[in-house]
Amino acid sequence: MHNKEEISSEKLNLHPRNKHRGRYDFEALIKSCPELAPFVRLNEYQNESIDFANAGAVLMLNKALLKHFYDIDQWKIPPGYLCPPIPGRVDYLHHVADLLGSCRGDLIPTGKHIRCLDVGVGANAIYPILGSVTYGWSFVGTDIDAIALASAAEIMNNNMGLKENVELRLQPHARDIFSGIMYRDEHFDVTICNPPFHASAKEAQKGTQRKWKNLKDEPGVDPVLNFGGQNQELCCDGGEEGFVLRMITESKHISSLCLWFTTLISKQAHLKSLYSALKKAGVYEIITIPMGQGNKISRIVAWTFLNREAQRDWIKSRWEQVVRD
Repeated sequence: MHNKEEISSEKLNLHPRNKHRGRYDFEALIKSCPELAPFVRLNEYQNESIDFANAGAVLMLNKALLKHFYDIDQWKIPPGYLCPPIPGRVDYLHHVADLLGSCRGDLIPTGKHIRCLDVGVGANAIYPILGSVTYGWSFVGTDIDAIALASAAEIMNNNMGLKENVELRLQPHARDIFSGIMYRDEHFDVTICNPPFHASAKEAQKGTQRKWKNLKDEPGVDPVLNFGGQNQELCCDGGEEGFVLRMITESKHISSLCLWFTTLISKQAHLKSLYSALKKAGVYEIITIPMGQGNKISRIVAWTFLNREAQRDWIKSRWEQVVRD
């Protein structure tokens, strides 16, 4: 087993291909989404911004970003569901694209023959949206929440090109990750996941209160935070660590059906137990990719059971052959 920790000298910065590296151009965003205008005001530094403690403002900013940069005309989520930070979410996908590209001379694969499994697609369906538009990949999005899936389906149906690239599946068992949603002998090039962070609803509430307090105390900071969120989006048995440990265990059972398994890990303290579990599962390689924006630091942990020869065979049969056909 190889264990490679990738350290970037600019780990607090966004990926070089990220369209959101600079300041928000609110004039351009308002032209794309006029509904954003009432939420824009000068902050204490006399720069145009929004009140990031206002969930409605954050939601409208997301709508404007999706319209302006990704041509998504219709995007809404039910009240109380997670409103994801677009820059951070697309950053994950850019790093995943690099990871897949590393398997064939850093040539990033594009097109719908690249199949991604989004574990916990949510009501916002943000990863399938961004991945489909940016790289043309196809997605299977899973969730345990039927309301969330209905919201995601509405987004797909209301935006040209998404419905053809995205399939949604209900996970019938809350503690299962891959079991129950993958078809027999179905293959994926990569799995992605933003796991529930907290171990209980009480812990999640405390975390939310702390974030809101930080927002009030630092009005000049544009934080990378999720607002709202149902219990199943924010917490699960064992929290982030327990969820990913279950994911690792299940990944072993489908080791030949996926090229790379990946997940976000918010808390560095969880890495030790996860690395131990991966080693025990017999993975061939682990890659840890640092991510960050502002003062928030996280990382992607990726693993594969396929050795170099198996990876080359995967690419030849599942990428190159499909493109030729």
